Formats: sequence, C-alpha cells, structure tokens
Amino acid sequence: MRRLFLAALAATSFATCVYAQSNDPGPLVTPAGKLQFERVDRDFVGTLDKEMFDRFGANTLSHFDDVGNSNDTVTRMLVQTDSGPVLYDFRHRPPLVQRLGERMTVKRVFWQSDEVVMQSSQGWFRFKRGVLTKLQSSTTTYH
Repeated sequence: MRRLFLAALAATSFATCVYAQSNDPGPLVTPAGKLQFERVDRDFVGTLDKEMFDRFGANTLSHFDDVGNSNDTVTRMLVQTDSGPVLYDFRHRPPLVQRLGERMTVKRVFWQSDEVVMQSSQGWFRFKRGVLTKLQSSTTTYH
C-alpha cells in the first residue's frame, strides 16, 4: 500500500510540472497585448492587438503556454508549426519570435527562467538564448 501511495504521489507531482498543449486561438492576454490566431488561406497568422507579428504554416493550431503569476497572462508560448516549433516571448514589445530550426513534434514542455525544455519524438531538447541543444541524461530537475 505504501508503494502505491508513493507511486501515485510521484506521478501527481510530475504531472503538475508539465504544461498542457492547447489549441485555443484566443484572444489570450499577454504582457504585450491581446493575442489572437486566425486562419488565412493555409497558414495561421498571429496578431497582437490586431497587428500581425507572425505567420506560419500548420494543419492545426497547437501551442504550449507559460502562464505568468499576475492575471493569468501568457508570458511565453511554444507553437507547433510545419517547419518546427517557434518560441514567442511576450515579455518584449514587439514580441520576440525565435524559430527553433529543427522539425520536431513537441510532446511536453517545461518552462524555466531563461530556457524551455521540451520532449519530442527525437528525445529531449533545451532552447536557451536562441540555441537548441539535444540533452543527454541529466540530474537537473525541471518544473
């Protein structure tokens, strides 16, 4: 019984560290303004306060959000596109748009202060200061 309790506790604490995938087109509140995704032809267009800031190809809208503590605003977002993930940092105006440069399908995302760690079908990766790195085994705990 004790083993079952510890396993359930570990699974629960791990699950709360993972940010769920969303397909919400918005509007979403960010520090830089109201974010909205709209379908235009075969692409999606990201607008901030009705001003376009990015356009990307994707069959469906899929993103992972880093929600700040104040007013549930989205501070950063990792968006799945046809050419690979794109990181939006809404703490800047205009928002910082960084393409990861690697085609991959992201399964899970962990946000840290200045980096994003993600699991894909190719393994674990870190994106920090514009550099994508494939991770090896590590003792670092991400939450």
